[in-house]
Amino acid sequence: MSTLMNTYGDRALTLTRGAGSRVWDDAGKSYLDGISGIAVCGLGHAHAAVSRAIAEQADQLLHVSNLYNIPAQKSLANKLCTAAQMDNVFFSNSGAEANEAAIKLARKYGNDKGIDTPTIVVMKSAFHGRTMATLTATGNTKVQQGFEPLLPGFVRALYNDIAAIEVLAAEHKNIVAVLVEPVQGEGGVRVPDSDYLAKLRALCDRHEWLLMLDEIQTGNGRTGKYFAYQHTDILPDVVTTAKGLGNGVPIGACLARGKAASVFGPGNHGSTFGGNPLACHAAEAVVDTLLGGNLLAQIAERGEQMLNALKDKLADNDKVVDIRGHGLMIGIELENPCLELVGKAREKGLLINVTAGNTIRLLPTFIMTIEETNELINGVVSLVEEFEPITE
Repeated sequence: MSTLMNTYGDRALTLTRGAGSRVWDDAGKSYLDGISGIAVCGLGHAHAAVSRAIAEQADQLLHVSNLYNIPAQKSLANKLCTAAQMDNVFFSNSGAEANEAAIKLARKYGNDKGIDTPTIVVMKSAFHGRTMATLTATGNTKVQQGFEPLLPGFVRALYNDIAAIEVLAAEHKNIVAVLVEPVQGEGGVRVPDSDYLAKLRALCDRHEWLLMLDEIQTGNGRTGKYFAYQHTDILPDVVTTAKGLGNGVPIGACLARGKAASVFGPGNHGSTFGGNPLACHAAEAVVDTLLGGNLLAQIAERGEQMLNALKDKLADNDKVVDIRGHGLMIGIELENPCLELVGKAREKGLLINVTAGNTIRLLPTFIMTIEETNELINGVVSLVEEFEPITE
């Protein structure tokens, strides 16, 4: 019996090292990483600037707690708030914790206005984490099963459907915020209409709600802008991020502006490890790398190249329902469940992911060469072409 709790099932692969866009297993076999730790290692594995930042900080000071000023924390906060056009930030250790902070912030915002049952609009097929609050906010009954009773204070609408939220506004007078992903990742790489965020912004302004964007997966360059909302002209009141922020070092962030920025005061929220010197110094290296050159433009260009190539090569394949994406966040929806393709890809030396049961999700590194990009494209195309769904 394993001493690890069986929360991940059987894992067929043991990875021992990585470099750039490739990883190696304990038998020495190489794999092209098309999932980058579920959108975490955007700068690739063993990135020089991140490794150097970790080593430098580890040699000085790892942890002191938030009882004291932390220079790396303040420096990262300044750069991240500037990049996001936000006023302040709370640092956590994960995306779920960042979203938990946003949920608490929205509830306090409502309570401060005299609303005794503040309610947050969340979306069907959303994924926000696995703490009790973020699990409740998640729109997936499968991951919620067995953890009832879920928390009160949430109402649900269809994603990319403004009219559905208007109906909720008429039915629920205690709504204080909308929490939404600019692109649904776990929900199958669902990309909304181009004016969806703008309409949400207008709706929230009209009702004095907070617009809270979950950019755990879409942030830190994944879509070709630092944050996905920066493809539009709107600003959220709250934005959360994690995953790619530390390129593998655990860190999350909940950023706020305007009226949302003054909701929390001393004692309202906290974290022992959140924003520690090591995580912040590593994250600062990531932010500097993403903003220091033309990498964001390269991500957008490479993403468009991949999306167009996949659409072209699979145009006549009747197994494919849709191919969609935003930057280096791409989903290939198949007609049938296709989880088995993860193992078949592994045999070909590719690491991919299947989400929502029938969607191949690609979240590759931002630093792939043209040759590696073509290798990933051709490998995925061959997987789809060879796929024979199991029929009963």
